[in-house]
Amino acid sequence: MYRLRGWPDLPEGLLYSIIARLGLVSFSDLVAFSATCRSWRAAFSTLVPLLPPLLLRPDVSLCFPRRPPMTNNLVRTGPCQATNIANQDTYHCCQIPLGSIFGENNTPPSPLKGFRFSGASYGHLIFSRDKSCLVVDVFTGVSVSSPRLPVIKDIKLFYAALTAPLASPNSHIIVNIESRNLFWHVGSQYWVRRSPDDGPIKQIVVFKGRVFGIDSDLKLFKVQLTPQICIQEIPVMESSMIKKWHHSDRWLVICGDMLLMVALRGPIIVTGVTFEVFRLDLSVEPALWLKVEKLENWAIFISTDKRSQALSCMNPEIWGGRSNCVYCYNHDSKHWVALELGKPLQGDGPTSKFNPNIFIFMGRDSRVQPMWVVPGMLSFCW
Repeated sequence: MYRLRGWPDLPEGLLYSIIARLGLVSFSDLVAFSATCRSWRAAFSTLVPLLPPLLLRPDVSLCFPRRPPMTNNLVRTGPCQATNIANQDTYHCCQIPLGSIFGENNTPPSPLKGFRFSGASYGHLIFSRDKSCLVVDVFTGVSVSSPRLPVIKDIKLFYAALTAPLASPNSHIIVNIESRNLFWHVGSQYWVRRSPDDGPIKQIVVFKGRVFGIDSDLKLFKVQLTPQICIQEIPVMESSMIKKWHHSDRWLVICGDMLLMVALRGPIIVTGVTFEVFRLDLSVEPALWLKVEKLENWAIFISTDKRSQALSCMNPEIWGGRSNCVYCYNHDSKHWVALELGKPLQGDGPTSKFNPNIFIFMGRDSRVQPMWVVPGMLSFCW
């Protein structure tokens, strides 16, 4: 007879039953469930691809801000709003530095004055100032500082990203600065210089446990982190389908076993036909970007700032979403909108029935802008 020694020993069937009762739309309960112990997190990980990311909106003020549940007090932080679009629940416990909140004109003095937003990944924001980086968990306020960058003067970072969740033993930060890349193994005392010969990597994504990156010319690279950092170019066949306008606005995103590139053809007025999606085929040599006409049962989430990690969700109809859509943020209405790939008309969103075109700004800013995020503790499962 099977005997339980404790809560971690509950059989998988019973754990799945508990998850089903919580429902996919109860994000806070699911986070608490996954944080209970390793066995519960393992059971939960199979359902993570079905969860939509949360919409972090630092441009929406809170009437009743609450103190964060925990903080290491390295920096002064303040609450903003994260929304679960599955049920419109809002969470006021996420934290971002006060000195960098988007749209705040009367922000109190902060130790982060002068810090610039440089990227977001795995539930963390990355800032830079005075030749160093600061990584902040937006849901707890816990922050980690890097060693000083090996540069002569304080220069703006063009891009910064984590290669793995911050708590991972092999987590690195890669930055693009002064036309080269620098890597910091989180917890170490120094940065390592590594860059492709023709220019720095401008964006990375982790696919099947391997780090891939692209530069401004869409050259593809594989980044090896251990035992030492090594960057290797992957030959890719040129395609006439990828036009020049794809070079300025593109996001790498993982959808199951597919590595996709989402390309934007217009920087301001955006509709479903504005986006084009390409799938990387590594089964041939050289590799090839193939045009994707339909996302099938996937939805993609891209943020206002191009340096924020793009995310995906499988079978969004489960929580009321729509497949074959690119979810963005509409600055006019301060709400999300779903744009169906290849369709001229809008899908979901409060402004879609009034205006066939929607103003969606895509660019870079030194301040935090609306973005899609996943809590850091769930990034191990994502």
